[in-house]
Order: sequence, then structure tokens, then C-alpha cells
Amino acid sequence: MILGNSCTRDCGFCSVRSDAPAQPDINEPERVADAALELGLRYAVITSVTRDDLPDGGASQFAETIRAVRRKLPDAKIEVLTPDFKGDANALKIVLDAAPDVFNHNVETVKRLYDTVRPQADYECSLNVLKNAKAMAPNIKTKSGLMLGLGETIDEVTALFKDLIGAGCDFLTVGQYLRPTKKNLPVVE
Repeated sequence: MILGNSCTRDCGFCSVRSDAPAQPDINEPERVADAALELGLRYAVITSVTRDDLPDGGASQFAETIRAVRRKLPDAKIEVLTPDFKGDANALKIVLDAAPDVFNHNVETVKRLYDTVRPQADYECSLNVLKNAKAMAPNIKTKSGLMLGLGETIDEVTALFKDLIGAGCDFLTVGQYLRPTKKNLPVVE
């Protein structure tokens, strides 16, 4: 996870602390690449906290990390799991121009539950991030993720699947929500 250990958002499902994050570490991309090399990774997933405090939302740090890993492990596949960058197409382009193999942005939950589960995010914005990524870089696979167990209905999940198909999403992961702490949203079903 890049860009520190503090998030500028406070999602109901997540236990990452939410407070004023430190400035990005300029040496982080090389350290991540060194770790990937030491581990002999053939597939690296680079993710982050959300950094709404940064002008590009951390997109340049993603891009530098992709490039650093690519230099050290040219045959490895690289997936990025990014925040929504508040829908900023320029930030998205910075990441895509670094040519990850897979661009992932998780929708996390169904539309009805966004205000509770992701109060500082927007369902349509998340879909547009995936749609724009596919339009800007059709050769890069797009991916999203969904947690089940927050009270969604089968009809809502089906509608989400259709929305993701409409956004050009190539892959979808579906997992069971597990409450990380008692302060987080409870598992509903």
C-alpha cells in the first residue's frame, strides 16, 4: 500500500485510520520495486489509501511506482488498485500512461448503500473511473471489486453487474465483507 497509512476518507467498512496524512515519500516507488524484486513477484498489485489532499490524488506516485517495478521486474504483470481521484481524468491518465497491465477501481458496494458504506465517494463517479480508463486505454484490462454482506439485495447486485458491464469492466471480484473492528459497519447478511 503506497502513499502512507492515513486516509483522507472515512469509509464504513475500512479500518485504515482517517487523519491528516504525511507528504508522499519520494523514495517509496524504489522501495516498493526493491521489495517486489526481493520477493520474486510475477504479479504485483499496487494499492493505496485515498489522498484527496494531493493535487493529483496520488496518481503520480502510482505512475512512478509502476515504472520502478517495471524497471526491476520487466516480465512481471502489474495491477493497480486506485482510489477514484474524485473523477479527475488527468489523474487517471497519469496512471494509465505508466501502462499497468490491469487497472482496478473497486466499487465496493451497491448504489443504495454508497451513502452509508462510502459516504465521501459516489457510485456514478466510480463507474465513470472504470469507463474512462477503458476509453483512454482500451488495451489495459479493467477490474473492480464488490463486498457482499452489507445488506444488499440480489436485484441490486445484478444491477451493479450490469452497470459494470456497461462501464467496460473486464474482471470482477466478489468477496464476503468481514467487519475489521467493532467501530466498522456490521455484517448484515
